[in-house]
Amino acid sequence: MGQPRIFTSVGELKDAIGEDLGTTGWLEVDQKRIDLFADATGDHQWIHVDPEKAAQGPFGTTIAHGYLTLSLIPSFTPELLRVEGVKMGVNYGVNKVRFPSPVPVGSRLRAGGRIAEVSEVPGGAQLVVTITVEREGGDKPVCVAETVVRFYL
Repeated sequence: MGQPRIFTSVGELKDAIGEDLGTTGWLEVDQKRIDLFADATGDHQWIHVDPEKAAQGPFGTTIAHGYLTLSLIPSFTPELLRVEGVKMGVNYGVNKVRFPSPVPVGSRLRAGGRIAEVSEVPGGAQLVVTITVEREGGDKPVCVAETVVRFYL
């Protein structure tokens, strides 16, 4: 894990389109995090919250919700990039999300990013970053998402 890439202008962001932003540190997804996410969302499907039943299921253990994995992206992003000189940044949405592989309990995840688009919007800039979340020892990503962030100057 390196330091986040620091940008000081929309021009610098535009110049970085297509560039790899590196990877974040590892984050463990334990059963407590899965259970808290289930409580927050009301999604208590056994494959997520019942270790005994899940042990007999297709993955041999509980797995994280796909949307839990997606919700970790804002915690990874500050390790990938920082935009200075802005009043605020807001998550504007997600263009596309896929969950190619499950996240078994106890997995360690990290994210990598690539700037896909930069455009000017009233009062600031809109940034599309393709985030790929991988599981340590996994052969496929666990989440690939095109996140959309707006920075207001």
